[in-house]
Amino acid sequence: MTILQPPGWPRPKGFACGVSAEGTTVFVSGQIGWDENGRFAPEIANQVGQALRNIVTILAEAGARPEHVTRLTWYVTGKHEYLAAQRAIGEAYRAVMGRHFPAMSVIAVAALLEDGAKVEIEATAIIPR
Repeated sequence: MTILQPPGWPRPKGFACGVSAEGTTVFVSGQIGWDENGRFAPEIANQVGQALRNIVTILAEAGARPEHVTRLTWYVTGKHEYLAAQRAIGEAYRAVMGRHFPAMSVIAVAALLEDGAKVEIEATAIIPR
């Protein structure tokens, strides 16, 4: 995997501008922050951690690991809640993903389909050849 960072651009914090990779591509549908019993933690940071753990569990079915993730798309229901919890979200992220920062986008949305969900995260991973 190669991180794509145009010369002269400031280095983004917590994500890559772009990523290129070759291998087997794995697409993970949007995962929300509920546990195996369908329960949500009330805090967004805990939901982020659970959604990422759900993604890693699905990736393992294909033999992929967190460092194979090339892109994450986050949908959050509260922009201000997300911004206020950035430190805790960062800690939750690193606990699951380590210091691997793929290309990422965060999009504020009015709602998610599951009541109680504050975040949904889609993932794309490429398992190297």
